[in-house]
Amino acid sequence: MTETTTPSVHDRLLDATEKLLAEKGIRATTMQQVAESAGVSRAWLYRHYPDKPSMVGATIVRLTESFWRDARAALDDLDDLAGQLTVGVRIGRGAYDDPGTLLMRLRTEEPTEFAECAGVGVVKLVPDLAGFWYPYVEAAARRGEIHAGHDLHEAAEWVARVLISLGTSPGETIDIDDATQVRRHLDRFVMPGLRTDPASGIETGTSTAG
Repeated sequence: MTETTTPSVHDRLLDATEKLLAEKGIRATTMQQVAESAGVSRAWLYRHYPDKPSMVGATIVRLTESFWRDARAALDDLDDLAGQLTVGVRIGRGAYDDPGTLLMRLRTEEPTEFAECAGVGVVKLVPDLAGFWYPYVEAAARRGEIHAGHDLHEAAEWVARVLISLGTSPGETIDIDDATQVRRHLDRFVMPGLRTDPASGIETGTSTAG
C-alpha cells in the first residue's frame, strides 16, 4: 500500500505517540516505535516530524486542546462558581489518574522532558489553569459571587492553585474524590475568601455588629 499524506496518517502518528506515551512515558518512547505502531516507515514519520520533541510536542498540544475542550463542556452548563470548582476538582483528578489524557502525569513524572517537548506555550501549569478559569471567575463576579474589589486575574490564579492542591495532595480532613466533601470545603473556605472585601477583610453580605 502506498503511503500518502492524509489526515488519517497524521492522526495515526499522533494516536501511536499518545499510546506509547501512556505505556512508556516520554523518555522510553522512540521514533522507531511510533513508526511501527502507526504502520508507516521511519522515513515517512520523519517527513511529518523531524525529531522526537516535535512529535511528542504535537501530541501534547492535541491532548491539551482536547482536555480543555472537554472540561469546558462539563462546566458551561453550571451557573455557580462553587459548583464549577467542585466539578473542576473531579476533572483534575481524572486528568491525573486517566492514562489517556496523560498531561498531569507527564508533567509531574517527567517535567524536564515534558518542558523540552511541550514548549513554553503549554508547559506552565498554573498560568494555563488560571487562564482557563478566568472566564468563570469573571462570570462569577458579574453574578455577585466574588467581591468587586478583587483583581480577577489574581483571583483566577488563586483558584488555580487551590484546585491543583486539592486535586494532587490528599489530606486527612477531606476526601477529594467525594464531591459532597469537596463542595463543603469550597463553601466553607474558598467562596468566603472570594466574597471578602480585600480592602476591609469583611465578607460581602456580613456584618461586624455583635
